[in-house]
Amino acid sequence: MKIRRILATAVAAAVTTPVVFLSAAPAFADTKPAPASTQKPAADEDGPDEDFAEYEKLIAAVEKAEAKIKALDAERDGVEKKIAADDIGQAVKTERAEAQKALDAATAAKTAADETLAKAEAALKKLLETPADGQTPPTEQQKADAEKAVADAKKAVEAADAAKGAAKVRNDAAVKAATDAMVELFRQLGRIDEKLKTAKEELAAAEKALEEFEGTDPECKEDRSVLVDLTGPKKITAGTSAVFSLSIKNNSQRTLDSVNALAFATNLPDDWEDVLEGEKPEQFITVEWTGAGNPHWSPITEEFDSIEVGSLARGKKADVKLRLTLDPKIPVGKGVAFSTGAYENNDGSCGISEQYSNAYFDIVSGKTDKPQPKPTPSKTTATPTPAPTSGGNGNTNQQGGSSNTPVKGSLAATGANDTLPLGLAAAAAVALGAGALVVARRRKADGTA
Repeated sequence: MKIRRILATAVAAAVTTPVVFLSAAPAFADTKPAPASTQKPAADEDGPDEDFAEYEKLIAAVEKAEAKIKALDAERDGVEKKIAADDIGQAVKTERAEAQKALDAATAAKTAADETLAKAEAALKKLLETPADGQTPPTEQQKADAEKAVADAKKAVEAADAAKGAAKVRNDAAVKAATDAMVELFRQLGRIDEKLKTAKEELAAAEKALEEFEGTDPECKEDRSVLVDLTGPKKITAGTSAVFSLSIKNNSQRTLDSVNALAFATNLPDDWEDVLEGEKPEQFITVEWTGAGNPHWSPITEEFDSIEVGSLARGKKADVKLRLTLDPKIPVGKGVAFSTGAYENNDGSCGISEQYSNAYFDIVSGKTDKPQPKPTPSKTTATPTPAPTSGGNGNTNQQGGSSNTPVKGSLAATGANDTLPLGLAAAAAVALGAGALVVARRRKADGTA
């Protein structure tokens, strides 16, 4: 189950990423598919649509939490910059500066008034002293003028003192406003930190729910233990069939107990937006497979939707054939066949793909000037996938021949579990549903996942 969902998104990556329409197969060499859900449900479980809708919902929850954290981080960074720049608001900063300026001026005026009073008092005191012998005593007018100077100086001191007091009150208020503004910035940081804590808890819960739904396991790794190579004709006529070769090789240093392969094919529409709104490209292509242990052409369906290779000894490979039958009504243009694989061992270890293999082909019209007989549909038998066996053919399973010859072409390391159901309809649901969303999320997660 854990690997089935991962393989589903590999399909999504192959057929939903716009670059697939313009790129050759090697463009996928470094693409790592991410988990997706397409496990065939039991009778009491949700169907494919409900299952995938839930998967989309879980991915959306993770992305929402990530976006929330990103926004909060940006908000926190902005507040920190305001604190560093003493950005408490222009009006508050202006008033603080003007109030300080006024207080400084009032303080200077008070000092000057005090000095004037001191001088006036000193002059009056000297004038009132007993004159020395030979000196002329001060006149009454001189005394009156000196006393008036002292009185005026005292009034000036009182006025300066009152002005200084008012300036101080104003300055205290301005300083308090500035301090309060700065405190509010720090409070904002605290509130943001609380929100960040909650958002990170929400992200952890959303990621846990997604991980549980995907069934991923830390022991299930991405590696190159299984390599797949899918090759086929470069051109297929609408209304006809074509055979592709699929090789699945054990590239590990041990026998892999259970190896599975996935196959999917679709035409690549010119207007992908229309497809995403409801059309299903895979409706035009039927995929069947056969191998040494499965002599009939068995359609890959919702019921029998994986190719069970079974046990593969180290260095061995299994070969199967895929038959793609194109509907006569299939639009001409481009098409792609996709394959990947996986493994799971009896000891619980498992592997998923680092790469996958796809084969592009041209879809050409089958119409001619002369009336053509309708192609006789091939008779297929929905044969259940035989249980894997070991032994014979160099310890490969009964699905196909084995060889020590290295698999050539665009190889893909993959991973799977023991049943791996992922049929065309389910794969298409992934591909045409949230596949692009999953790929976008995982690409973004290259910085995070």
